[in-house]
Amino acid sequence: MNKQFITLFFLFFYIGFSQENTFYGAFESNGIYYSQNNSKDFNKKFKSNNYFNLNYLIGNKWKFDLQLESYLPGRLQNFSENLDDTYLSTLSANYKTKSFDFSIGSIYEQFGSGLILRTWEDRQLGINNSIWGIRTKFESDFINLKLLAGYQKKGREISKGKIIGFDSEILLNENFQFGLSYVGRLENIAYDFGDFTNLFSSRLDYNSNSFYMNYEYISKSKDGIVQFGKVSEIFVKSGSAHSLNFGTYNPGFGIDITFRRLENMGYFSDRFEANGDFLETSINYLPALTKQHDYLLTNISVYQAQPYVSFQDPTLMKAGEIGFQLDLYYNFEKESLLGGKYGTKLSFNSSLWNNLGGDYSFSSQDYTTSFFDFGEKYFSEQSLEISKKVSKSYNYILLFINRYYNKRLVEERTGEVNSKILVLDNTIKLNNKRSVKFDIQHLFNSDDNKNWFGYGAEYNFNYNFSIYYSNIKNYQNIENNKPSYYSYGISYSKNTTKIIASYGKQRGGLICYGGVCRYVPEFKGFSISFNTTF
Repeated sequence: MNKQFITLFFLFFYIGFSQENTFYGAFESNGIYYSQNNSKDFNKKFKSNNYFNLNYLIGNKWKFDLQLESYLPGRLQNFSENLDDTYLSTLSANYKTKSFDFSIGSIYEQFGSGLILRTWEDRQLGINNSIWGIRTKFESDFINLKLLAGYQKKGREISKGKIIGFDSEILLNENFQFGLSYVGRLENIAYDFGDFTNLFSSRLDYNSNSFYMNYEYISKSKDGIVQFGKVSEIFVKSGSAHSLNFGTYNPGFGIDITFRRLENMGYFSDRFEANGDFLETSINYLPALTKQHDYLLTNISVYQAQPYVSFQDPTLMKAGEIGFQLDLYYNFEKESLLGGKYGTKLSFNSSLWNNLGGDYSFSSQDYTTSFFDFGEKYFSEQSLEISKKVSKSYNYILLFINRYYNKRLVEERTGEVNSKILVLDNTIKLNNKRSVKFDIQHLFNSDDNKNWFGYGAEYNFNYNFSIYYSNIKNYQNIENNKPSYYSYGISYSKNTTKIIASYGKQRGGLICYGGVCRYVPEFKGFSISFNTTF
């Protein structure tokens, strides 16, 4: 990190040291002993990711924050090689009054929905893309302004590209809010299309007692497309994004609909990171807009957003994605025919995502698209969930999913998946503290790896201590000897401390958090997680 920034940080720290102050922080450690591992960098049996965060408040205006990270004796499998050894990961100083906010150091920020800029930390995915620089905010009853500049974090280093950004939110009246944003990336390159790549955003939000709507449009200036790790000087395109979300909510009923169109919306402070495995220098946030499920078999063949342009071969050409997601919620009242004594909750979700339709030419490496033209399908899903309380001690969740997943287009691998998933999740309360949970799952698959069966059980002794066991088996996959993936473990919490220990075999493939995914290889081993705050 820049020595001047560190000097300024400790200067601000010294200024307010004599005032009323408060310390608080957190420590997290995640370690795995690998007894079997298919990872290409598997050279140590035990690996761990560790995080120590400390915050210091001085009065009600000053805040200082730092985070140490340690990846010893090595980082967990399939995390970026930039995560190594022990180092000071984040460092920031913040001064805040009623209307003014100034920060220097590591900055986490979001403009609008994040389609133009979002910096955040997700330790499960190995993402911490904070901006090392300065930010100032002005807030009033009618207008909010933000201005920032700096370099993006990339493991223990910073990216080569510079980032500047401006965001504004204007309250037009009690129902309407208007926003304008700008984010620019300056990366010195030897190409004719320029060093600056610019994103402009405009958005409108409406909210009433029972109805809401927001629309955001983003324009991206021309940029060279990254193909096979290289920037094409010929294949230069602009980009755009459209996002519309609206819905209504009333007691017992709600509906939410989202439409989104992305074209060439990959945006990285280091453009050579485009389409990379770890999204370390991603400036904008482009999650998959699909329902996030909680069960093991429902997280096989999950969708990840497709915002990039890609010309792999004449049969595999992409320019982005277009589609929608619909959520419907309905509560059947108590004592009604379908509600029964305690009522019944029903939720329905449907999503559809396609490539942008248009004319594609592999020979010229070019394309043209129409706005509402849906191309080849990436993914579709329909799910129905029923949640029912039968008695004071027993309730269940019944979930059905119908899913289509195009592996060739999404993962650029051979094949497609047509599957149906059925889950029955049961909870039995034994007394005020003790409970038992168990689920049964089945995945019906006509292709790919055929059928799966799974089950799990959890016993909660009290609010602090529980044990669990789960297993999923690909029982029709004869070619791979009908693989099964099991896990058993314990969880203990006390006040602000939680410990989880488990042993098992993890399935390789995509893991996703908040609609953002990365690949992990299969492994077998013992894991322990420790988390505490103070």
